Amino acid sequence: PQGRVLKACLRSLRILSRDKKVLGPLITDRALLTLAHLGGISHAPVPKEDTDGDADPYNDIIQAISESKLGRADEDDHDGEEDDGFGEFQSASSPCGQFYALRLMFLLTALRPELRAQLKQEGGVPLLTTVLEKSLSVQWKEQYEVVLNPTAPPISVEDSQQAQEALKILFNITHSTHTQDPEEGDASLYRHLAAVLRHCLMVSCEEEEAADELKGLVLINIVDWKHYVMLVICDVFNTVAFHMQGEKVKERLTPVLNLLTECSRAHRDTRHYLRQQILPPLRDASTKPEEGKTMRNRLVRLMTNLDTELKHCAADLLFVLCKESVRRFVKYTGYGNAAGLLATRGLLGGQRSKATSSGTQYSSGSDSDTEEYRQIKDRVNPVTGQVEEEQPDPMEGMTEEEKEEEAHRLISLFNKLSKDPMALNEEGQLVPLSELRDLSMEETKSEEEHDDLENVE
Repeated sequence: PQGRVLKACLRSLRILSRDKKVLGPLITDRALLTLAHLGGISHAPVPKEDTDGDADPYNDIIQAISESKLGRADEDDHDGEEDDGFGEFQSASSPCGQFYALRLMFLLTALRPELRAQLKQEGGVPLLTTVLEKSLSVQWKEQYEVVLNPTAPPISVEDSQQAQEALKILFNITHSTHTQDPEEGDASLYRHLAAVLRHCLMVSCEEEEAADELKGLVLINIVDWKHYVMLVICDVFNTVAFHMQGEKVKERLTPVLNLLTECSRAHRDTRHYLRQQILPPLRDASTKPEEGKTMRNRLVRLMTNLDTELKHCAADLLFVLCKESVRRFVKYTGYGNAAGLLATRGLLGGQRSKATSSGTQYSSGSDSDTEEYRQIKDRVNPVTGQVEEEQPDPMEGMTEEEKEEEAHRLISLFNKLSKDPMALNEEGQLVPLSELRDLSMEETKSEEEHDDLENVE
């Protein structure tokens, strides 16, 4: 099929591919090579049968992609070409053609691990960096510094989509070498890329969701790249501060908090920097750790968020900044807020974690208290993390007989509570749990009778 019919077929395949039950036939060698051929990326003949995992048929595609003019606006692939009916799918320099080539490149590198190293060797990193530069209209101020123009128009939907695909492929081909130091010849290349990724965090897009997706992909890419993580850590920290409120808190904060946590585990300098910004030396404990507008206050509030994933991310970051010391963690957050994470890790007894999941080895430096904190330390309630006013002795002025009578009354209350546990009702009042059960059964019965009546009607 040609032209519009071909476009309809490809769109139908895209919709079908979302169903995992029929995905198998669409990711075979023959299917992938057919799509590459239809997209004008490969001119090699399509095999009649699958190749059983042989990477040779893909050599033509990898070479064609690595030698393409993706992102190079100063060259034009249209010169001297004739339209053979494929239209916008044929040229790798057209927006649709570039997006198609990038999407196919992502698919190949995701499904064929052996192609990741091959594409990287063929110059995949500088090629994808070029795609990002063109998509984001990057202008250079210095060798490793991008010009940030606040008045620049937002990134279009098409350009943001291309940038997202480039970031996905970049992750695929470099993930296995994230934790390794770059080779001597690659240091300049990665510093150049770091500046572009830093710029990705600062740009605005026509669609808000596209901007969030772009930033999330940048954070995923740099999470373990120790050779340039400090170049972007300031902007990531600002991203946290900016997104601590408003809509889509979980979607925006979770990847950022995970990034800061992993960077703090892996890099001592990063942990030291973030500790100074988030957990500066404690001088005042007149308010609870969750009250206030500082970064520590906001992160402690997140530790009791209704969303389990979000509260764990916030707690993990603070725990790592405390070098996974239970004493420090309780000091900065209060035992009540810290209990959730400590219970999960089996540390409620106060002992220090013997081994972390990542095997991180922290320095043995002590957490010195400030002079101001030492003066109030004995009056800090460890549960709330706050200095509380001394309460009068409730038994002051009682005779021995009255004290004994009060003790018997408390014992009676405890016995009653153990026989009939209490719980909060909808008004927030303590009532016997049995009453709540009876009420719940009555409501369920009433709802069933109402449903039966509606069915009859």
